Amino acid sequence: MVQPLTGLTIIDFSTLLPGPLATLLLAEAGAEIIKIEKPGGDDMTRFPPFLNGCGAAHRLLNRGKRIVELDLKSGDGKAEAIELVKGADVLVEQFRPGVMTRLGLDFQAMQTVNKRLIYCSITGYGQTGPRSLEAGHDINYLGNTGLLAQSWGDGQKPVLPMAQLADIGGGSFPAVINILLALLSRERSGQGCHLDIAMADAMFTFSVFAQAFAVAGKSVANNGTGLLTGGSPRYGIYPAECGTPICVGALEDHFWQRLCDVLGLAPEERDDRRDPENVRGRVAAAFGEKPAEIWASKLAQADCCATVMIDIDAAMSDPHFQARGLFDHALMDVQGFVPALPVPVDPAFRKQSDRR
Repeated sequence: MVQPLTGLTIIDFSTLLPGPLATLLLAEAGAEIIKIEKPGGDDMTRFPPFLNGCGAAHRLLNRGKRIVELDLKSGDGKAEAIELVKGADVLVEQFRPGVMTRLGLDFQAMQTVNKRLIYCSITGYGQTGPRSLEAGHDINYLGNTGLLAQSWGDGQKPVLPMAQLADIGGGSFPAVINILLALLSRERSGQGCHLDIAMADAMFTFSVFAQAFAVAGKSVANNGTGLLTGGSPRYGIYPAECGTPICVGALEDHFWQRLCDVLGLAPEERDDRRDPENVRGRVAAAFGEKPAEIWASKLAQADCCATVMIDIDAAMSDPHFQARGLFDHALMDVQGFVPALPVPVDPAFRKQSDRR
């Protein structure tokens, strides 16, 4: 099968995570990525852990890309960048608003050399608005959009998000979606466009259930009190006797009843609508009576949306994910093959040449 993006050229001026992950997804579908890095390389090359002297995350995110180091503040560097843009389909940049304008590489300037160029800008707060020039990272975008307020623990032991939700869910994925939509639009119009991707904007999409309460005129359940953030004993984390956490998602009543059967709860101990905290205590006490390996077997047999939590090493060797080929792709390294970053691109569209 011919890869769907074969023949497309993308110039990637981005750094760190959001932009490079977006162009990695496009590269996996066949696009040629030319990544522009400052002299000395992207800062991510110096982030531990290291793989043969280079940041391992940089290698995972930029596999298969052609990397060109340019000093964009110099005349020669800018001229070379413009020459690359002339033959490109897409440009991705991740600077604060105004930086590409100062460099002479903004959308208006690039349209004069390439009318069909799709110009994708990824920023924290977008190209417009009072916060557009404000510095930020993932936790700031979560905190400024009401998302983090729904579950952060308490002042004594705050809980940080386990993943870069804004970087990936607000930057990388929206960038890919809109680039593909822009390519389709260009086929019809012949014109390029400027895509304004704001990582903070998409965090409101992640708050769909909280917004449902808001638009219905109800109080939004904040900080661990919502159905999916700790307010229900049916959806939470409970330690087994050995301390290993059990992940419970038995929301539907048939799953809940199966779970209660496994735990040996009496009918009067299951009514979480009447007294949820008492029921939570009963569930916690029951899980604390046996080690995780016993619960793993019982819960698997019951098929009740309750599973033993495992770490990343165990997950990467899990027979299910191995069978689905998530780690079949690899980076060729001097020490052998290193598993490549799994990406949500259908295997039929991914490059096949680097399979183990």
